[in-house]
Amino acid sequence: MTSYELAKTCAKALSDKKGKDILILSVADQTIVCSYFVIASGSSTTQVRALAESVEEAAEKAYALSPVRTEGLREGRWGVIDFGDVVVHVFHDESRLFYNLERLWDGGSNVERYED
Repeated sequence: MTSYELAKTCAKALSDKKGKDILILSVADQTIVCSYFVIASGSSTTQVRALAESVEEAAEKAYALSPVRTEGLREGRWGVIDFGDVVVHVFHDESRLFYNLERLWDGGSNVERYED
C-alpha cells in the first residue's frame, strides 16, 4: 500500500458516508509531517463523527491499519485521524469555512478533488 492508495481509500470512505467537498492534498513538498491531507466536510456533528468512524473502519478493513492517534472527534466540529503519512481532517461545515485549511496548503497542482 502506498500513501496515495491510503489517501484514496480514506476519500472513498468519506464519499460513501456522504462527506462533502472531499480533497486530497499532496503536501510532501511543503512539510515533513506527512505526504497527504484528506479533507472533507459534514453537515452535523453526528455526521462528522460518522465520517471519521468510516475512515477508521475502511483503513482497518483494507490494510489492517489503525490510526496513530485521533483528535477532536468527540465534539464533532473538526476531527483529525492521523495515519502517519496520511492525515484526515473531517470538519463541520462552519468550522471548515472558518479555518479554510486547504487554502494554507494549496500549491496549485497539489490538490485533487475526489469524486466517485
